[in-house]
Amino acid sequence: MSIESKIASEKIVIIDYGAGNIQSIKFALERLGYEGILSHDAEEIKSADKVIFPGVGEASSAMRKLKSTGLDKLIPQLKQPVLGICLGMQLMCNRSEEGETEGLGIFDVDVVHFEKTLKVPHIGWNRIKDLKTDLFKGIKENEFVYLVHSFYAPVCSKTIAKCDYGVNYSSALKKDNFHGVQFHPEKSSSAGEKILENFLKI
Repeated sequence: MSIESKIASEKIVIIDYGAGNIQSIKFALERLGYEGILSHDAEEIKSADKVIFPGVGEASSAMRKLKSTGLDKLIPQLKQPVLGICLGMQLMCNRSEEGETEGLGIFDVDVVHFEKTLKVPHIGWNRIKDLKTDLFKGIKENEFVYLVHSFYAPVCSKTIAKCDYGVNYSSALKKDNFHGVQFHPEKSSSAGEKILENFLKI
């Protein structure tokens, strides 16, 4: 099978639950030669080769949307590669201080608020370091990525990349088939596209 036909045959579903920056992710996939399907349908998501779980907004309202469609039960059971982005990654953790929200419990870490002495949200370009796994294949240490967030996941055993904003925190997490990035790869220029491409090749 040629590379072109393999790309064409890959089914990539972007979970559409009303809390994601989904169009920019879809456009980023198209630039890489992939088509992303926007869906909240359980069967469509389960049949995907890759799943992207985005999120922009507030944790407790986003979790309510997931629960209203049963996606809170579905997502932790997925067996294919899953990539959580920004709030999507945070919702994959045990809980979040934002709205005292119970998460999906995929990553065994709690999401907390930045210290009050720091300006929040942490917005703009920052460097990622201590990169691990093939998600960062071809990415240099201290590469710049784009972030917008007021809460973070502390460094833990599942951390595969770190960022520094008053504290070292997890800019990426991995457990089994689940990956999460705090930054927005779809807004992180060529480095972000490379990270997305690496995920799609897993």
